Amino acid sequence: MSSERSIAFVASGQIPPSPPPASEVGPIHWLRKNLFDGVVNSMLTVASIVAVVLLVPPLVDWIFLKGVWNAGSLGGCREVIAATHGEGVSGACWAVINERFNQFMFGFYPPELYWRPLLAFVLLFVAMAPVLFSQLPRKMLWFSAVYPVIAYFLIWGGLGLEPVDSDQIGGFLLALIIGVTGIAASLPIGIVLALGRQSSMFFIKTICVVFIEFIRGVPLITLLFVASSLLNYFLPPGTSFDLIMRVVIMVSLFASAYMAEVVRGGLAALPEGQYEAAASLGLNYWKSTRLIIMPQALKVSIPGIVNTFIGLFKDTTLVSVIGLLDPVGLLNPIRATAEWNGILWELYLFVAVFFWIFCFSMSRYSMYLEKKLKTDL
Repeated sequence: MSSERSIAFVASGQIPPSPPPASEVGPIHWLRKNLFDGVVNSMLTVASIVAVVLLVPPLVDWIFLKGVWNAGSLGGCREVIAATHGEGVSGACWAVINERFNQFMFGFYPPELYWRPLLAFVLLFVAMAPVLFSQLPRKMLWFSAVYPVIAYFLIWGGLGLEPVDSDQIGGFLLALIIGVTGIAASLPIGIVLALGRQSSMFFIKTICVVFIEFIRGVPLITLLFVASSLLNYFLPPGTSFDLIMRVVIMVSLFASAYMAEVVRGGLAALPEGQYEAAASLGLNYWKSTRLIIMPQALKVSIPGIVNTFIGLFKDTTLVSVIGLLDPVGLLNPIRATAEWNGILWELYLFVAVFFWIFCFSMSRYSMYLEKKLKTDL
């Protein structure tokens, strides 16, 4: 009898796991967890749904359904909308983008030479690829190193190419030149400044601290005015220093000061044991910084670095105040013409979408890089 009882409590095989409750899986669980998790979240979800229902259909109707792409003027757009949808109906006049698209892209760059900035733009992705994706061959970094020289001669001319004046460069081409150059230059300069600020050498530390605090305490627009006017007074008589180059230098220095603080935050986040481990291996300062300290500090600083890049790229629109015709600087000349006098929202929306695409792409790459490196110290 006791033997039969003991056998009854011995499992003859592994019991399969039971399925989760219906309330913990599927669409209902997702809705409850993400949209209706509590009273406050439920109220915010309902308010968001109401806002979407009220705002999205009119915007879609104005932008897409009643938008006009082919017309010679704002009055022509209104005539097409009135003939198609009736009098008093409003719609977007995208014809201005269609007509001035090349100007938005290249400014006043000679049309027969458009192939040069387009080639420079394509080669930019080739140069960025080995920097952004470690799976590619490291030999490609040689092209990344010489790309700035290639891009300069493609855009400005020289070495057998027809020269192009800087006042002919504008639109999104100008924004990319300033933004990409500033991003590429500000990171290494910022790293040097961050290391200099933590240096034990008083002279080097003082220079870095004064530079960082001065740049961070001065608005970028002030530095742009310095680049456009005052900088010439410090140059030898008869010296001509290209305005775009001056702006690029000022923007790079401005961003490098903020980048230095981001990198310094990453250095401060590392535990002291990392420095002690590097010293225990017998590494000198430069080897320990290059092989152990800086890779970890940059990994921790990825969100702040990309945030600085995004802010820098958006700040390129400030160059319009010193006469450079970036995408924002082109809006007023376009609106001042008789054909497009009175148009507004379409121009700003087009420029906003352009900047959003680039900034959103940078934020997505940041998330990819964080996930790949598992930035979770």
